[in-house]
Amino acid sequence: MDDSITPSHNRVLAQSGAGNWMFLLEAARDIRTTGALAPSGRALAHALTEPVRAQAGRRLNVLEVGAGTGSVTRSLIPQLPAGSRLDIVEANPRFTDRLRHLVRTHPVLTGQPGQARVHHAYVEELDIGHRYDAIISGLPFANFDPHQVDAIMGRYLELLRPGGLLTYFAYCGTRPARTLLSLASRAQARRQRASEEVLADYQRHYATGRSAVWANLPPAHVWQLQRPAERGPGASPTSAGAAIAG
Repeated sequence: MDDSITPSHNRVLAQSGAGNWMFLLEAARDIRTTGALAPSGRALAHALTEPVRAQAGRRLNVLEVGAGTGSVTRSLIPQLPAGSRLDIVEANPRFTDRLRHLVRTHPVLTGQPGQARVHHAYVEELDIGHRYDAIISGLPFANFDPHQVDAIMGRYLELLRPGGLLTYFAYCGTRPARTLLSLASRAQARRQRASEEVLADYQRHYATGRSAVWANLPPAHVWQLQRPAERGPGASPTSAGAAIAG
C-alpha cells in the first residue's frame, strides 16, 4: 500500500474522473462553446500554469477563464503562493457548480475561505475591481468569431497589471480538419481565418513565447503574452486587434 495516497488525494482523483464524463456530455451538448471532447491533460495544464511558477515567492492575483470541469484548476491550486487569490470564471452553469464543489473540497484550500472564488460569468463582463499578475485562459478561441476574440483578448489585457502574464492554447493541426468540416460553409471558413488573424495580431504585439505540448490529446501550442510595463500616450489595451476586427 502506498502511504502517500491520502483520502483527500483519492477524492481529488475521483472528482477528476467524473469530470471527464461531464466534459464529454457538455461537448455533445454544445461543442462550439466547450471546444473539445476531453479536458486538458496534465502536460497542458502544467504549461498553462507557467506564469504562476515564474512569479513564485510573492502573493499573486490569478484569474482562470474557461475552467470547464477543473482539470487545469486542480493543477493550479497547489502552485499558488501563500496569500494569493484565485478567481475562476466559467460561463457554463453545470461546470460552475462543479468548480464550486472543487473549491469547497480541495485539501489545499481547507481553512482558507475566500482564497479561491468561482464566478458564473463571461470574462468580458467581469468587473471585480482589481488586476491580475497571471491570467490562464482555457477558452476555445477557434470556435469564436473575430469580434468575440478581440473583445476577450482586449479584456484580458485590461485585467492584467503592467507586466502581467497571459497564457492560452490552440490545438495543433486542427485547421485542415476544420477546413474539411466547413467546406459546406464558406462563411464559417472565413470566420475561422479572421479569428486566427486577430490572435496573430495580438501575438505580434504581446507574445513572449510559445511552447508545444505533444503529450496532450490532441497536441497543443501554448502561447504566453505579456502586458507591457508602460504604455505610450493614447495607447489602448485593445488597439492590437482593432484594425483586423473592425
